[in-house]
Amino acid sequence: MNQEQLKVIQNREGFIAALDQSGGSTPKALKLYGVEEDAYSTEEEMFDLVHQMRTRIITSPSFDSKQILGAILFEQTMESKIQDLYSSEFLWEKKEIVPFLKVDKGLAELSNGVQLMKPIPGLAELLAKAKERQVFGTKMRSVIKELNPEGIRAVVEQQFEVARQILDAGLVPIIEPEVDIYSEKKDEVETILKEELLRNLDTLHEDDHVMLKLTIPTVANTYKETIDHPNVLRVVALSGGYSRDEANEKLKENDGLIASFSRALSQDLNVNQTDEEFNAALKDAIDSIFDASVNKKA
Repeated sequence: MNQEQLKVIQNREGFIAALDQSGGSTPKALKLYGVEEDAYSTEEEMFDLVHQMRTRIITSPSFDSKQILGAILFEQTMESKIQDLYSSEFLWEKKEIVPFLKVDKGLAELSNGVQLMKPIPGLAELLAKAKERQVFGTKMRSVIKELNPEGIRAVVEQQFEVARQILDAGLVPIIEPEVDIYSEKKDEVETILKEELLRNLDTLHEDDHVMLKLTIPTVANTYKETIDHPNVLRVVALSGGYSRDEANEKLKENDGLIASFSRALSQDLNVNQTDEEFNAALKDAIDSIFDASVNKKA
């Protein structure tokens, strides 16, 4: 584990940018950016366009370590270059922003009210490559849609099973059991999820460090015990479909919870903006998300 990166994640104020749209979510991300599907005809062209978008974000003067702790990348982004450096190396060496890598391969079909992760073939090799690229940690996502204790338990146990492999490889896993914001009885789902998280956190070794990425809870500070847990470096929040304004207001109500927004970060960016317009829109987004992450309501 890179000790300088650890100090940034543990001690610096800020939030984590999620730049890891992949697979089926890439066309949607491009469309929000103003790039229609008729602008590309192959998957390779699609990923080239999304890399151009991410490069524009990462190289923007508005995107800096004064407010951003880390950035989560998709594997193809990690393997692509920015100014002759791999993207993850550029983030760390040029920006002092800690790189993370999305490692899951998408979601399985709905069962017991949840979507587990699909199998992750070649995980050991991917983790070894990530370490070579100066990546600090990983991210993997499951989704909880219904109040089903058995399903919620299965999600958390699968997450921790993979997390142990990541810890053994010397990286820090971000465990992401997302709760669908439209889930009925969302607050009850989150109470069960918190208990399952605490139960599994208590099984970790003393020197195991993990992070959690969670939907902003319906009841403020539901996850305070996980934030305070000795094995947890940080708990970050996904925007989960909320607009940036909504997500920021909800985030402010939760002590110690910081953002890791994706769509809410990039929602006002457009391919046709001038650099001045683009950098200003990105700065407005970053300023507001930073403020919500560090300035909490009394």
